[in-house]
Amino acid sequence: MRWLTVTLVTVILALQWPLWFGKGSWLRVWQLDKQLQEQRATTQKLVARNAALDAEVRDLKQGSDAIEERARNELGMIRNGEVFFQLLDPSKPSSPANRR
Repeated sequence: MRWLTVTLVTVILALQWPLWFGKGSWLRVWQLDKQLQEQRATTQKLVARNAALDAEVRDLKQGSDAIEERARNELGMIRNGEVFFQLLDPSKPSSPANRR
């Protein structure tokens, strides 16, 4: 009777081994599901970034307001007759070249 019990337990373990530790095991499925969730999160971030870039491109193609805003903010350009005032933030330290 004892050999029957040992044989049945061995057969059950042999049948369960691939389910838990084999190529298509529960552990592997769990790992792949986690990777899938991470990839979906990355994809959603990239879709949002692409949508923002697409909106910016359409805005630049359609109107001059966006181009003017970029020229003012990024290039520091001003129109003829305008006066530009630059306010310095006293809490930010000045660069070493300005401390002479």
